[in-house]
Amino acid sequence: MSPTLPQLTDARLALEGRVATLTLDRHDVRNALTGSALADDIVATAQWVNRCDDVSVLVITGAGSAFSAGGNVKDMANRGGDFEGGVAEVATRYRRGIQRIPLALQDVEVPIIAAVNGPAIGAGFDLANMADLRLASSKAKFGETFLNLGIIPGDGGAWFMQRLIGYQRAFELTLTGRVIDAEEARDLGIVLEVVVPEALMARVGELASRIAAQPPKATRLTKRLMKMAQRTELKDFLDLCAVFQGLCHNEPEHLEAVNAMLTQMARK
Repeated sequence: MSPTLPQLTDARLALEGRVATLTLDRHDVRNALTGSALADDIVATAQWVNRCDDVSVLVITGAGSAFSAGGNVKDMANRGGDFEGGVAEVATRYRRGIQRIPLALQDVEVPIIAAVNGPAIGAGFDLANMADLRLASSKAKFGETFLNLGIIPGDGGAWFMQRLIGYQRAFELTLTGRVIDAEEARDLGIVLEVVVPEALMARVGELASRIAAQPPKATRLTKRLMKMAQRTELKDFLDLCAVFQGLCHNEPEHLEAVNAMLTQMARK
């Protein structure tokens, strides 16, 4: 029986071979994360993935020419939508709106791959950096452009990027607001691979399928360990590894994987 997908408003979700693909589908606003229902859709998808044992990888991409343009600049100009009101009102709207995205994606139990099909600007760049892996089309561009608009990365971008590429490089990109191409993003370590546009989703699918073929429970535990290693002392981390390993050794998928390897070795 196929799992029931969540009902989304501005995005499309598909599940095939343990790989869930979330496509941001507001090309009319270049997949802006404010002034649309995309924040709600991303959060709903993240929560669903954690409940659905049939998912081992989540891919996030954009429909149309952009991955995501970030915030809706027209709403900023008009002081409307998410940007209307005084300090307390705007702050509350950020907490209840776009800031739910980093919190939700940080809690996703399966690997997340961002397939960056086009420009990822502002909060769109930050969204890509919230993934575990990023593959980009050669048409992709990246920019931490908040200061160009006289605002700060209000969605947590300053937290994610410096952990990805280090403080100095993240500082330069954030304080200059310059836009970089996919090749420079790869050289900086932001992007894992750059491929021609027509090959992007096939390459992402290949990588996602390889990860999804791994034992699913151990995959989720491994991602948890990778995340926790960033904030845990070594001795405490090793204690946790011991417990997680005990869980893995008692899972049927472990014995299945061992027997499959022994069978493969016997054939050689």
